[in-house]
Amino acid sequence: MYWRLIQLEFKNFIRNPQFGANLGMKILMFFGMAYFSAIFVALPFLLYFFAKKKLLADPLLLFCKYFIYYWAFDLLLRYFIQQMPTQNIKPFLTLGITKKKLVKYTLLKILVNFFNWGNLLFLLPFAGLLILDGGFSAVQVIMFTIGVFAIFYFNNFLNILLNGKNLILYSVFGVMAIFSGLEYFKIIALSTYSEKIFYSLYQFPGVFLIPVVLAILAACFAYQEIYKNFYLDKGLELKVAEGKTENIAFLNRYGVMGTFLNNDIRLLKRSKAAKSALIASLFFLFYGLLTFTKGYENSFMQLFTGIFVTGGFMLMFGQRVPSWDSSYYPLMMTQNVPYKKYLQAKWALIVIGILVSIILSSAYLLVSWEFYLTVFAAGLYNLGVNAYITLLAGAFNKKPVDLNSKSKSFGGGANSFNMKTVLLTIPQLILPMGVFALVKYFFGIYPAVASLGILGIIGFLLRDKVFDIIVKVYKTEKYSTLDAFKKV
Repeated sequence: MYWRLIQLEFKNFIRNPQFGANLGMKILMFFGMAYFSAIFVALPFLLYFFAKKKLLADPLLLFCKYFIYYWAFDLLLRYFIQQMPTQNIKPFLTLGITKKKLVKYTLLKILVNFFNWGNLLFLLPFAGLLILDGGFSAVQVIMFTIGVFAIFYFNNFLNILLNGKNLILYSVFGVMAIFSGLEYFKIIALSTYSEKIFYSLYQFPGVFLIPVVLAILAACFAYQEIYKNFYLDKGLELKVAEGKTENIAFLNRYGVMGTFLNNDIRLLKRSKAAKSALIASLFFLFYGLLTFTKGYENSFMQLFTGIFVTGGFMLMFGQRVPSWDSSYYPLMMTQNVPYKKYLQAKWALIVIGILVSIILSSAYLLVSWEFYLTVFAAGLYNLGVNAYITLLAGAFNKKPVDLNSKSKSFGGGANSFNMKTVLLTIPQLILPMGVFALVKYFFGIYPAVASLGILGIIGFLLRDKVFDIIVKVYKTEKYSTLDAFKKV
């Protein structure tokens, strides 16, 4: 039966009207997977030899010391990115296939996900180095590897159980963030306890069975959770709640545009997918720390960083316009909706998100004045140019968003892939990086910031003409977009 289900999914893939886009997305996903696989294979060598030669420390102890933070990061990443493969299972619920088989098939698809087996690309080389070069006991290293690998599967099933339970998850990561701060200020060393706990997987025989048993128990609970909610009108849909009417009064003075803004704010407050996008945009603010600490001092990379730091909301929310409204987009198109006002409302929300990001990113003044100026320059360009380009790219994004689904806000969609959106990255990224680097090289940092600011001001001055072009594109893509949204 499982083989038959796999065959049906394959036929669905090759017979889909969007087969070309699907194939392109799969190829991109393959290259992305190959890239991260190469990183996973290289990391154990970097960790091992860096620990031995630079820190003069035990590589295994160093791994155990900070593994608890990676555990938390892995769980967070899974929660926002790893999706439940329920959409392809829905059609089978009306057929004569038992729910047990469908639930087992769903769990099987989750088990073979790259999030799980991809960790072996790190663990196996690391285990080989410990045994062959470090002289560690082969039996104990194997037990340790099994124990750590079981922890990732425990995370996998815990992610299923936490799906939809935002308060619990945010509480866990809030506690982890507090402990990180306490360790940074040397008040409580959580890493010391992490070292003792995870090193016991190697040190004491049989301890590795604890995470194995926990993973099995979590799998059983996950099976029961999925089975209990495996209905079209229950677990696969958002729980029905009492309707509430919310309205931000001062937005009404902006007429139709204010109405659309009110709707989008409600969307961000109520939809899990939209809230996840909003939360993810906040994480973009920390991207600068990651890049800056790696020593990217050239103008290209610093501006690239600045675009992401100030454009998190623009990228996470703006690129999915009009997909956020896919559930009622066909109905909206039958009404007398002014397309320009609709897009201007989306643009206004994106601009607000960029402005907030520019203000919050002022914390980078503590890192470097010049670095913040670069981030500020990128923010100006995002305000005056990239906000429009992001809206324009949305016209070619025909991947619908199911707001009534428990699925994550991230994760690829075949219809999101389009060569036109790829070409639009040239004015989004390459043009500002080139202009900034060139002007900075000849005239210095301040004229470079001013050059991007001038481009942003020009974008604002040409706002009406730019919107006329964007509206024209949206109207051209209108019917293909409607056709794609009807296939939800």
